[in-house]
Amino acid sequence: MGRKLKRGKAGNAAQYLTRTQAIRKLQLRLSEFRRLCILKGIHPREPKKKVKGANKTYYHVKDINWLMHEPLLQIFRSMKAHDRKVRKAKAKFNPQLAERLKGLAPTYKLDHLVRERYPSFVDALRDLDDPMTMVHLFATLPAEKRLGIPTKAVELAKRLSLEFNAWVVRAAALRKVFVSVKGIYFQAEVQGQAVTWLVPHQLAQVLPTDVDYKVMLTFLEFYETLLQFINFKLYHGLGLKYPPQGDPKLEEAAAGLAAIMRELAGVQGVVGQQTEEQSAALKALAGAKKGAAEPMKGVQGAATEDAASEGEQQEEEQDSEAGSDEGEELEIDSGDDEEEEDEEEEESSDEEDQGQGQDDDGDDQMDEIMAAARRMGGAGASTSDGAEDVGVEAAGGALGVAADDEAAVCGALFKGCVVFLAREVPREPLAFVIRAFGGIAAWDGEGSPHTEADEAVTHQVVDRPQQAHKFLSRHYVQPQWVFDSANFRVLMPCDMYAPGKPPPPHLSPFINDEEEGYTPDFAVQVKRLQEAAKAARLRATGLAALTEGGDGEFVGEGQEGAQGAGAAAVQAAEDADAVERAYQKELEKELRMASGKKRGRSESEDADEEG
Repeated sequence: MGRKLKRGKAGNAAQYLTRTQAIRKLQLRLSEFRRLCILKGIHPREPKKKVKGANKTYYHVKDINWLMHEPLLQIFRSMKAHDRKVRKAKAKFNPQLAERLKGLAPTYKLDHLVRERYPSFVDALRDLDDPMTMVHLFATLPAEKRLGIPTKAVELAKRLSLEFNAWVVRAAALRKVFVSVKGIYFQAEVQGQAVTWLVPHQLAQVLPTDVDYKVMLTFLEFYETLLQFINFKLYHGLGLKYPPQGDPKLEEAAAGLAAIMRELAGVQGVVGQQTEEQSAALKALAGAKKGAAEPMKGVQGAATEDAASEGEQQEEEQDSEAGSDEGEELEIDSGDDEEEEDEEEEESSDEEDQGQGQDDDGDDQMDEIMAAARRMGGAGASTSDGAEDVGVEAAGGALGVAADDEAAVCGALFKGCVVFLAREVPREPLAFVIRAFGGIAAWDGEGSPHTEADEAVTHQVVDRPQQAHKFLSRHYVQPQWVFDSANFRVLMPCDMYAPGKPPPPHLSPFINDEEEGYTPDFAVQVKRLQEAAKAARLRATGLAALTEGGDGEFVGEGQEGAQGAGAAAVQAAEDADAVERAYQKELEKELRMASGKKRGRSESEDADEEG
């Protein structure tokens, strides 16, 4: 018979400790124990059977034993002894000794905890949502000594958030934006990992007194160390120096993101001359498109004429053969053929009317969004009618970009657009989105690349129902236009976001309509606009390959692409000529059917005559 087990030596009683038992074992205060658990990532456990009571907090014994070997434990004890010395000096009314002891306070670093909790860089990126949200939160909070919020923590949070946003702009990694009551949600793609964070609105923050800011500051302390590691890795991945040196003048003027972006080389939207170069490139692409479209139309027309001429030659040969067999005998026309032809014409006309009616229904649904898109060019813009011009306008600066390359489309969507931000709109979020999608953001203040009266400005974001003075060479839109255009990957029609006009619904990009089982009407219209923009990008990509090839055909069509662009060019060519090829096939089919009917009638007539 085995030895009887003693109570508390096995099972849940031996595997779990209460918080009071853990504090006594580690010889720490409650605040120090809570701080150490946050830094180490130790969480309370829920045992199946709570031996000490249901209202107790339990920790695993292995976690507590792991904390006993933490180097920070000895530092916390040293800090506790140091605080005792400072209090003793103040009690003896020796302020000089107290100040000298404060300068000798023990310090520590959390670098080893970051490497311990995140062995690989991908693990750190996967857990970046909460750190980014916390850092952006404290970046907007005021430093309050009464609540224990130090100034250094707030300044470091501002710097780290701006550094990460600058990298997102430099890498064109921003993907989704959504404005809610809580704040503005952003999502960026960082090395294949989706990072989502929340930025509070730029309002005066009221700090409640019933919040334990010490716990939040402990999380912030670890998150700031983690974000420094991540920013260092991301910047060196792009060959940039870290930390970037901000412009002191812009920092004093509260320029925000512009103070750091000035330091980064090659950032989109810093040099004002980019606008002229981008517009010239778009004009050259448009000219190449027109020049390449004419020979394509000529080739297609020639192919159609050849098919029609071959059909006529076959009919003439068949008629001549039938005439030679019959000799000079006269044909007796009973009128049946004419009746059959009339019936066929009526049936074909009915089918055409039905098809035309269906097309009209689809065209009516697109009238509203096409009309708004045609007016999107505004004064000085020359656009022709049709869905092709709508797609060109909606494609924006990403017209010559591969439609399947989402990163390239996001990085060039606002290319060629100079957006001036009025004083009443939130400058930092809008400038962040505009720069991340390839545009140039301007404002009224220090560090702005353009002034309000500059003719290079193409759009002006306002939030007032009426404007005292308007420039006819630019579009006036509401802030929602920037966010919707970024989410939908197209330049939305400016008339829909005119000042003083109720804007369309702000749809969330984080919701999948297919999974929800409901698609809003506005989402259906946007889907058509996206398809038109995608078709325009495919045509532009194929025409660009055509101009580079210089041999009169798309690169990769009938030959291997020397530069690896064959497959994309062939796909673009097929999409551009799909309608013409379908028409040619239908025409040839009709010609064959017509020739077969005539041949059948001639053979039946010969059989009747012989009988």
